[in-house]
Amino acid sequence: MVEPVSIYLDYQASTPVDPRVSACVASISDASYANPHADDHAGGWKAAKIIEEARRQVAAAIGALPDEIIFTSGATEADNIGVLGSALGAPASRRRILVGAFEHKAVLESARAAEAFGFTFEALPVTASGVLDLRALEQRLAEDVAVVSVMAVNNEIGTFQPIADVARIASRVGAFVHTDATQAPLAMAIDVHEWGVDAASFSSHKIYGPKGIGALYLAATAPWRPRPLMFGGGQEQGLRPGTLPTALCAGFGLAMALIDDAERNAVGALRDAFAQILVERCPGLAITCPETPRHPGNLHVRFPGQDGKHVVTRLQPHVQLATGSACTSGVMHGSHVLAALGWGDEASAEGLRLSLGRFTTGAELVRAAELIADELGPARHRQQ
Repeated sequence: MVEPVSIYLDYQASTPVDPRVSACVASISDASYANPHADDHAGGWKAAKIIEEARRQVAAAIGALPDEIIFTSGATEADNIGVLGSALGAPASRRRILVGAFEHKAVLESARAAEAFGFTFEALPVTASGVLDLRALEQRLAEDVAVVSVMAVNNEIGTFQPIADVARIASRVGAFVHTDATQAPLAMAIDVHEWGVDAASFSSHKIYGPKGIGALYLAATAPWRPRPLMFGGGQEQGLRPGTLPTALCAGFGLAMALIDDAERNAVGALRDAFAQILVERCPGLAITCPETPRHPGNLHVRFPGQDGKHVVTRLQPHVQLATGSACTSGVMHGSHVLAALGWGDEASAEGLRLSLGRFTTGAELVRAAELIADELGPARHRQQ
């Protein structure tokens, strides 16, 4: 039986692994099986050298120093260290945490977890254009703030956030500034030193690399070091103990090195063409925050009168898309991102995220638009 052709439009949840990265991971898995922390023999030295090259590649891609890169299991772990770990490492006089209202769950839940240790957690409002309200940040800042965390690129609606401004403002009171930059590498050129943040989280599987590996950038100039949340052999400067996966680190490093502006521009052009086709074929479609700079592969839309979850289900297995972040799967409530924009429950239920990337073709997008338009015909209503 021939499997139906499926068009993948959920790149912001997870990207396909680039074949060049797959080949790299496979070759290293076969040849470098020694523990990279075994410093008594040549096998360990070889594995350690591979990891340090990967560390250099990740650092070079974001404008950091190699010593500022801490490998983790992914961005969720990096967010936990960057928010909860940094709060726990703060001076006793600092017991407030400020985060954007539409942050990833890993940031929001890390901030909430800090409440058990005597911290208070406050969500910063977002404007209707999908950008953090900097005035609100300024009004709430004081010298009792431990951590400020604002994502660089929203994972649901794709909007860019003014991270350099956030860091500049928060640094005035000596707060530790963290950003979840998971979506940023495919969206923009990054220089964490120019941003001025103290920590930033990254994930391999969002950039055509393997799952199970990510990184925390930790600035050498950070006002204090996060407290470790795990304990063991002291690897990764004591912040993330455990044996590093040599092949995954190498795949992550190569994936970072393969990203460039030409690809970002090409994906953005495809996204804009796709949006135009959808607007023409689907009367009433509304694009979310169209005037705000956003991720080139992100297209968040609303189909008035249509329940997004039902649309997604009806399109299976032909078009793979999402109503929001994959990390809220199984959570039965509306999008906190859209709620932060001021959308009500009904409008939020109508939202869909279509995200494309390196391997998306124009022909696929034309076909996806046809399939979506067919599902949104006049006979298809929310009650279905």
